[in-house]
Amino acid sequence: MNFNLRYALFAVMACICVCCAPHKERSNDDFLHTVYTPAYASGFEILADDDQNTLLRVTRPWQGDAVVEQTLAIFGSEEAAAGYSGEYIVGAAERVVCMSTSHIALLDALGEVQSVVGVSGKQYVMNERVSQNGAVRDVGYDSNLDYEALVLLRPDVVLLYGVSAENSSVTAKLRELKIPYIYLGDYTEQSPLGKAEWMVAVAEIMGCRTRGEELFSEVVARYEEVRESIPKSDDECRVMLNTPYQDVWYMPSDDSYMVRLIEDAGGSYIYKGKNPSSESVGISLEDAYLLVNRADVWLNVGQFRSFEELRSAAPHFMATPVVERGAVYNNNRRQTAAGGSDFWESAIVQPDVVLRDIASIIAGDDSRLYYYHRLE
Repeated sequence: MNFNLRYALFAVMACICVCCAPHKERSNDDFLHTVYTPAYASGFEILADDDQNTLLRVTRPWQGDAVVEQTLAIFGSEEAAAGYSGEYIVGAAERVVCMSTSHIALLDALGEVQSVVGVSGKQYVMNERVSQNGAVRDVGYDSNLDYEALVLLRPDVVLLYGVSAENSSVTAKLRELKIPYIYLGDYTEQSPLGKAEWMVAVAEIMGCRTRGEELFSEVVARYEEVRESIPKSDDECRVMLNTPYQDVWYMPSDDSYMVRLIEDAGGSYIYKGKNPSSESVGISLEDAYLLVNRADVWLNVGQFRSFEELRSAAPHFMATPVVERGAVYNNNRRQTAAGGSDFWESAIVQPDVVLRDIASIIAGDDSRLYYYHRLE
């Protein structure tokens, strides 16, 4: 056997051995290096392995006190992903399905909204580059997801939204279809800046974490500028929140998103100190009446846009001083024809604008509100 033939046979055998060799098992334990720890958000972190593949780790993907880990690995190549059994993508995501309008806002803030190929409830989307784009499909919601449409869209990743637990029927089907997914928990954050910081998590998925960090730092600077510009006053402005739902009035916790905004805007949460838990609590209509009767400002009154609509849900509250003064405001100034509110979309990345609105209301100036409006 001549040299060339022996060399060729050796090369073939070596290739066979490499191809048949078992892949090294990969797991989340390989990601040992923390590359991003949020300054304000509490529900995610970004880790890396020795080869700079990264892992987005979500620890609070939905409401509740339990720590439930959801992960998405981002590998540089298919070879690097070999042996990994979790959810993963290769390279930056280019085609994304968003199950929450807040996900659209996060992508838009990063300059990546063109990557949105599918949404849940398109009629509720405020962003016109999505809502008016005929190529963006509405894929339905929860157990009514249109999996055929999802397959045709060929998404790199689906950004899921969970209320209290994983929808196992949805995730099982996505795994069967080999469509990567990750639950994002931006809405569970209690800090206005914590919600906005999820743009860094989404930036990691889109391959632009550095830009995400820079843009988030600008959000922080704008928020702090507004907060520091609000005049300090000795006059306490007591703020009431919400309206009844099925004869129960839910009041947020002391450290909730809205309460922090009210306090940063110079107001006083009228239920402060009575709900130190991490979730909203229900109070009776009688207790709510006493609170409304003492309030200087009443915010976030459901879907209502006028006092007539408010009367239909809370007729006994119409004779209270705050209503008679007309100091009742709602956060649905900007909404779609179907009732989708921009407050639950773009406000996540514009907490400074929300803060300015609330501060203006507390100061008695509602001439330049963006998300809020005075009831008609």
